[in-house]
Amino acid sequence: MADTRWLDEDEQRTWRTFLRAVHLLDSALDRQLRRDSGLPHAYYQALVALSEAPERALTMTELAGLLRSSPSRLSHAVARLEEDGLVRRFKRPGDRRTTIVSLTPEGMEVLREAAPGHVEEVRRVLFDTISREQADRLREISEAMLGALDPGGEAPGRPAS
Repeated sequence: MADTRWLDEDEQRTWRTFLRAVHLLDSALDRQLRRDSGLPHAYYQALVALSEAPERALTMTELAGLLRSSPSRLSHAVARLEEDGLVRRFKRPGDRRTTIVSLTPEGMEVLREAAPGHVEEVRRVLFDTISREQADRLREISEAMLGALDPGGEAPGRPAS
């Protein structure tokens, strides 16, 4: 592997620090949401995506794209949210192959109640720890990474928080 561009010591440190921070960030957000609202972070993200969609509804395919989720994982999550009365699924009129997921009023209320604690946790673990300039650089870095991960801008929408 003579052509391998190995990471130097600084790059290795940056890479490992980044991975650890992302992992711990996701864990912290998941813990807070489960503790305060009983929702896993993934379910919260689904509710957010639906709340921002026109008429608070998306096809399963659109929702999977927004959440970067596999169909089987999303189907399980939506089934649980439906059992809890937070979303409902139905077939698109005139197209029995397409399943629509819509946010129920109960789901919107759960989201409204969960959002303040979630935003406070995002502030605590991210924005309160860095300066405005660092936040701007983080956004620029994230946008550059998205350019490499999704060069054509083909991934639908923006990720839910």
